[in-house]
Amino acid sequence: MNAPAVRPRSAPLGGGWRPRTWLGIALVLAGAGLVVLHWVEVMHQQPLVRQAFFAGLIAAGATAAGTLPALFSRRLAGRLLDGVLGFGAGVMLAASIFSLIVPALDVLESQGAGNWHAAGTVALAVLLGGAVMLVLERCVPHEHFIKGSDGVGSERLKRGWLFVLAIALHNIPEGLAIGAAFAGGDGVAASALATGIAIQDIPEGFVVAMALLALGYRRRFALAVGMLSGLVEPVMAMLGASVLVGSPLLLPWGLALSAGAMLFVISHELIPESHRQGHELWATNGLMLGFVLMMLLDTALG
Repeated sequence: MNAPAVRPRSAPLGGGWRPRTWLGIALVLAGAGLVVLHWVEVMHQQPLVRQAFFAGLIAAGATAAGTLPALFSRRLAGRLLDGVLGFGAGVMLAASIFSLIVPALDVLESQGAGNWHAAGTVALAVLLGGAVMLVLERCVPHEHFIKGSDGVGSERLKRGWLFVLAIALHNIPEGLAIGAAFAGGDGVAASALATGIAIQDIPEGFVVAMALLALGYRRRFALAVGMLSGLVEPVMAMLGASVLVGSPLLLPWGLALSAGAMLFVISHELIPESHRQGHELWATNGLMLGFVLMMLLDTALG
């Protein structure tokens, strides 16, 4: 006796997606649209937030431009990689001192704080910024350029995405620094800081693209990911500026916290990575060149 034929179920909408899945996607898109509209309104009402966003967008564009040489290259020499990492560390080191810590001290002193009060507040904020980056570094899975994978759950993600998360972590303090600088109201000094960060983002974009190519990813994918990796900066710049603008009590904390986050990235990521292959001289020369360049931008333009 033949078994009765089983009627095939009709395929759910969207090739396997149920209606509630579409509803969830619609809700997420609607929420994202409301967030975008809110930030557009904030930027319209706050010129400093708008300036910080566009400065962060320029830095992201510099990262994207830096990926273009990967169209013609297949391998990044170890000495060049270490020099680039050192250069980025030097720019960030000078920016954290001249563009963030010193202005934070000046703001506190202008508010009537004594020397010890100002120095102690800035020191505490610097340590807090480093602690925040430490927590993120431990919790967010990511890939070091040479050391390998790190963070919770890193073994469950492909190495390409771990690189993306690593660059996102690096760009968080850079974006916050841009936002905090513009929130301070000194447009010239903030522009100098954003310029220095954008300059060091150019080789950083190249390094990201080349690292992905070395892992076997297609050139188109490597360039796309490298270009998109800088988008964290305008988002964090806008967020930092919107929180700090018009808040004189929070401004020195924001400046120093951004400096602490950058110092953590410098010491924990960039300098150790630049010394792992034995090209310490290239890394040191790159660091000194980046430091001097950022110092000149800040002191000459500021």
